[in-house]
Amino acid sequence: MKLRNDWKIAEIEALFDMPFNDLIYQSHTIHRENFNPNEVQVSTLLSVKTGACPEDCSYCSQSARNDTGLERERLLPLNEVIDAANEAKKNGATRFCMGAAWRNPTDKNLDRVIEMITSVKELGLETCVTLGMLKQQQAERLKEAGLDYYNHNLDTSPEFYGEVISTRSYEDRLNTLEHVRNAGINVCSGGILGLGETRRDRARLLQELANLPEHPQSVPINDLVQIKGTPLDGIDKLNPFEFIRTIAVARIIMPKSYVRLSAGRTEMSDEMQALCFFAGANSMFYGDRLLTTDNPQESHDLQLFKSLGIETEKKAVSEPLNAA
Repeated sequence: MKLRNDWKIAEIEALFDMPFNDLIYQSHTIHRENFNPNEVQVSTLLSVKTGACPEDCSYCSQSARNDTGLERERLLPLNEVIDAANEAKKNGATRFCMGAAWRNPTDKNLDRVIEMITSVKELGLETCVTLGMLKQQQAERLKEAGLDYYNHNLDTSPEFYGEVISTRSYEDRLNTLEHVRNAGINVCSGGILGLGETRRDRARLLQELANLPEHPQSVPINDLVQIKGTPLDGIDKLNPFEFIRTIAVARIIMPKSYVRLSAGRTEMSDEMQALCFFAGANSMFYGDRLLTTDNPQESHDLQLFKSLGIETEKKAVSEPLNAA
C-alpha cells in the first residue's frame, strides 16, 4: 500500500463511520501486509525529571498549575537511570524512553540527558526522550548522541487544542517535530483520546499526523488517565469502541508506523486490548509506571501475551521505518 500524505478529512471521517467489523477487517488486513500480527514492540518509560512544569496542560499531573500533590523532583542521577534501563532490558524491553517535565530543555539540561542517552545506548537498547520543545541545534546534538526517537505529541486536533492547553501553540509542536525530522531522528508523535473532543477532532488529529512530510515512525495513542486535581478529572470517559476505531483508522492511514497503546491501559480490559492489537496496535509501554501514572504489571502483560499467542519484538530497529 502506497504511503499517502494527502488525506482529506472527509476520507478519514468515512473510515470512522464504517461498520465496526468492516473497519477492523480493513485495518487488520493492512496490518498483516506490513507487520507480523503476532508480534508487539515493547518500550519502558522512565520519568527522569518529575513535576513543576510551567505548561498548563489540562490533563497533566506534572503541571505546576494543577494541584495534584505531585512533589517536584530534580533530574535523576545517571546511575539510577542506568539501573532502570538494565531492569527494563532484563524484562524484555527493546526501547528505553526518558521523560522530563520541561517546557524546553536548557543546553545544560541537555548535556546531562545526552549522558543518559549514551549510557543507555551502550546497554544495547534503543533510546527515546521527551523533553518538550526543541531548537534545531538541540535536535542535532541529540542526533549526534545517537538518539533513536524523540517523542512530542500533538495531543488533539488544532481546533480543540486551545481548550486543553494555552501555554504552547500547535505550531510550536509542529516546529519541534520539524526540527527532529531535519536532524534525522525518528519521530514519535500521537495524541490523547477522551479529553472531551469530538470524533471530528480525533479524525483531524490523525489527519495532522498522517499528512506530515513523513509519517511518524511511532504513533502513541493514549486513553486519558483522569487525575485528581486536574481540570479534566471527572469528564465523561471515551467509549472503548471509539478508542479501538481510532487505533484502526491510524493503522489504515499510517500503514507502516508502529501504533502504540500508551497511557490508560490499566482501565482497559484484556478483551479491549486484544481488539486493539487486532485492529493494528503493535507497540506498548511495559512496566508498572508511566511517568506519574500506573501501568499494568509486567506479569499481567506477559499472561495477556501468552493468551493471545503474541511474541515481543526481540530486535531493536534504529533505522527510520518509512525510508524506502
